[in-house]
Amino acid sequence: MTMEEKKISSNKMDWKLLRRVLSMASPYKSIFITSLALAIIMAPLNSFRPYLVNIMVDDHIIAGEEGMLFDAVIYLVIVLVLVVLKYFFIYITALLGQSVIKDLRVKVFDKITSLNMNYFDTHAIGTATTRTINDVERINDVFAQGVITIVADLLAVIAVLSIMFYTSWRLTLICIITLPFLILATYIFKESVKKAFQRVRNQISEMNAFLQERISGMTVVQIFSAEEQERKKFRSINRKYTGANLDSIFYYAIFFPVVEIISAVALALLIWWGAGAYLKGEVTFGALVAFPIYLNMLFRPVRLLADKLNTLQMGLVAADRVFNVLDNTSSIRDKGSIKSAMDGHVQFKDVSFSYNGVHNVLKKINFEIKPGETLAIVGNTGSGKTTIINILNRFYEITDGEIYIDGTEIRKYDLDFLRSRLSMVLQDVFLFAGSVKENITLRNENIPFEKVLAAAKVIGAHEFIEKMPNGYDFVITERGSNLSMGQRQLISFVRALVFEPDILILDEATSSIDTETEEIIQYAIEKVIDNRTSIIIAHRLTTIKNANKILVLRDGEIKEYGSHEELVLLEDGIYKGMYEMQFTESIA
Repeated sequence: MTMEEKKISSNKMDWKLLRRVLSMASPYKSIFITSLALAIIMAPLNSFRPYLVNIMVDDHIIAGEEGMLFDAVIYLVIVLVLVVLKYFFIYITALLGQSVIKDLRVKVFDKITSLNMNYFDTHAIGTATTRTINDVERINDVFAQGVITIVADLLAVIAVLSIMFYTSWRLTLICIITLPFLILATYIFKESVKKAFQRVRNQISEMNAFLQERISGMTVVQIFSAEEQERKKFRSINRKYTGANLDSIFYYAIFFPVVEIISAVALALLIWWGAGAYLKGEVTFGALVAFPIYLNMLFRPVRLLADKLNTLQMGLVAADRVFNVLDNTSSIRDKGSIKSAMDGHVQFKDVSFSYNGVHNVLKKINFEIKPGETLAIVGNTGSGKTTIINILNRFYEITDGEIYIDGTEIRKYDLDFLRSRLSMVLQDVFLFAGSVKENITLRNENIPFEKVLAAAKVIGAHEFIEKMPNGYDFVITERGSNLSMGQRQLISFVRALVFEPDILILDEATSSIDTETEEIIQYAIEKVIDNRTSIIIAHRLTTIKNANKILVLRDGEIKEYGSHEELVLLEDGIYKGMYEMQFTESIA
């Protein structure tokens, strides 16, 4: 886990963070004000009910005066009004919370999609999922069960205490003797449960990351018969998660009985002292009847306050995690504005790049691809081949040097426009759950079906797509698991070509397919790259013989650069050795 997941907020309430969370409700200011207004109205109205009971007992039952029916009707009306107000209060606070997190989910998703690849290199996918779903949902509690309900409870306590003192200050003092013990118990409970909840949040994040990774890599797990080892790891994580939940349940199991004991003691003191005071004429019988109701109305919000403060605190912890994502500065800075058509003239000038800021993966790279030419890049694993196309697409920012397309530094291009003019076909094809057509167009409604059909026919994918049930409407399962490797690769080619790129990039695009499929793709490639700038990374050197230039990388440096004919003539050349070795293997 990263330091972000392990971060524990301070014991004190982070008021700055709370203000930031509340500021998210500014687009829904009217809903926020309405919920606060309802809280302000309900507090005195609710505390007035026991006072009416006091009046009915003293004035109508004991004194025998008329008008009890009228007071009873008023009491019933107050109850009905409170029911209606409570309904709207609960609904509006929930509406406010859901409205805020609806907007926040979009912001978090937009932010995650804008982050550069460094973020995903250092953060588990399950962690990003937790931030987008679990943590954002917890922020809802800040509104639905946190700030507004706490304000409502505090107003209720103030209103109840006020009317209690007005009714009988002596009985009130007796009732609140135990209140400091309740507050102390509430504080201890709040601190204990907060720590348990923080552990729960961390364990949820860890469990999500573990499950996402193992489910995605289930093929590897089963190939190497590692099921039992992974079960043990999961059981360990699950035990920690269960333990954190049981700790919080333990504190609840202790706290509520303690509160009941304190409440019982307060009630006993009320009856003991109140009975004597009534016999002495110091309090009325109506007050004795009303005060147990007051006592319940006083203790209930104080008892629930600890739980709501924890809910608020955990909502802020979740908000802190979400804001860490929103405040992440690893996004690619899109300050470019140029959206002019490209000819595909690519130049790398003294380009260096490092993933960690220490070790350069690329060192002073210089090459040029003229419009319509094809550059092939070869080299051993880890030489920096894929890094070149990653920085060309601005998935990462270069450490030093400059990259030009048509004489314009790539950072001056609008980022979305830049990437829309480059199409990539990768070795590890990723297909989404959805139809074949949706995977080709990526649900871009501006791409007509006729264009999809034409691209599929050029590539040679149309025939096998038509043979599938429902053809282009055939539903592909997640990651294309119901297709062969060759079929997935062909669809990815169609996807790349349907966007009509100015620069086409093939990263080991034919390394995982059979010879027959490779021949189909190779024929399509030769037609498609004609008059289009192309970059091809390949281990099979037979597929790049016709490239205009071949660039040989080793340890992030250009060792050889030239055409196939030029490189095979180099004495003790790296490319010559690679080509002769593959040629010998193919003959054998």
